[in-house]
Amino acid sequence: MDSPFEMSQGLGDDFSGEVRLFPLPNVVLFPHVLLPLHIFEPRYIAMTRDALEGDGLIALAQIKAGWELADTEVPEIHPVICIGRIAHHVELEDGRYNLILQGLSRASIIEELPLDLPFRRATVELLSEEPIDNISTEDQRRAEILKNFRKLFPKLDVEHELHQVFESEIPLGILCDVFAYALTLEPADAQRLLSEFNVDRRSRLLLQLIEKSLASQPVQSDREFPPPFSLN
Repeated sequence: MDSPFEMSQGLGDDFSGEVRLFPLPNVVLFPHVLLPLHIFEPRYIAMTRDALEGDGLIALAQIKAGWELADTEVPEIHPVICIGRIAHHVELEDGRYNLILQGLSRASIIEELPLDLPFRRATVELLSEEPIDNISTEDQRRAEILKNFRKLFPKLDVEHELHQVFESEIPLGILCDVFAYALTLEPADAQRLLSEFNVDRRSRLLLQLIEKSLASQPVQSDREFPPPFSLN
């Protein structure tokens, strides 16, 4: 069975290296997941229209903590971002948009471009995965993550199709991104996971965060994965 997470089509050989930036506080987009967004500010309506008329790409960047106190229209953002593609959109009568943004790739900001449009843009470098080179270590890490994730989401074991997917050969890096999306993480922890392109370190960090969640939260038998779908 093909994994439903093998959906990302990549950026293609014609990717220019330039992206539209969508800075948001306390929100992280991961590769291989879908994020619903409601677009209502005029500058981001302009960004969305520009994307729809062009390559369809929008890079979500998390705004650094303390932005509420900064006296600036251009708040500081974390340098590692996730490039997404608009997978679906609905334009509302008043010009607002509801979007589904599909995460494609981690990237690192090289330089922000002059602010000559209503929205921010940057040139970026794509960050490639650094896989675990020891199969035994990868298999052990996968087993540990799955075991603890099932404790958080007991329903996963009775959802036979999902169970099969996660026991399959889905790459560990993808598994980490999908599970990170499902967890209720502090923004700083989510950014740490996004920023880690080394799968060994990312999977160890994810395991630590799952164990932390287990220690601090009572397991609820009705907790579901995937999480309920809703628009922002």
